Amino acid sequence: MSNKKILIVDDEEGIRESLKLILEEHYELIVTDNGEQALECLKNDKNIGLVLMDIKMPKVNGLDVLKAMKAAHPKLNIIMVTGYKSVETAAEASKLGACGYIVKPFKSEEILESVKRNLK
Repeated sequence: MSNKKILIVDDEEGIRESLKLILEEHYELIVTDNGEQALECLKNDKNIGLVLMDIKMPKVNGLDVLKAMKAAHPKLNIIMVTGYKSVETAAEASKLGACGYIVKPFKSEEILESVKRNLK
C-alpha cells in the first residue's frame, strides 16, 4: 500500500462507489461529492498524492476546482473523469494542469493503470 491517499471527487454516487471498489484494496481513499469539500480535504491532509475528479459537477465545475487545486498545489497530479468525450474539454483540462483524462464508463484496469502511473 502506498502511503499517499487518493482523493475521489464526483457528484454521482455510482461513480464514487465504482472507483472505491476498484481502488480501496490497494490505496487509502478519501471520497467527496463536491469541489469545495475536495479543496478543504487538500488543505487539511498533506498525504493526498492524486485526485480523480469529475468535470461536470453541480455548483462548481471540475475545471474550476482543477484551477484552484493547481494554484494551491502545483505538483499535485489530477486525473479528470468525464462522461463527455469532448476533445476541447480534454485539451482545456491538460492546459490547466490535469495529468490525465478518463472517460466514463471506465474499466478497472484503466483506472488502476492510470493511478499507478500518476500517484506520486
